[in-house]
Amino acid sequence: MEHAFRDAHGFGIHECENNPDLLVKVEQKREQEYQQSQQMVARLDNQVHRSL
Repeated sequence: MEHAFRDAHGFGIHECENNPDLLVKVEQKREQEYQQSQQMVARLDNQVHRSL
């Protein structure tokens, strides 16, 4: 898990736990990725319903 976190964010979990600025950066990235995925789902859902 540590390795995957480091690959995704460029620093380790322990570094993040001890640095509030890094924690905010990670949470902002997660929120942005979540919003992008929701937009993609909405577009796909719209396309599916258009085809019916």
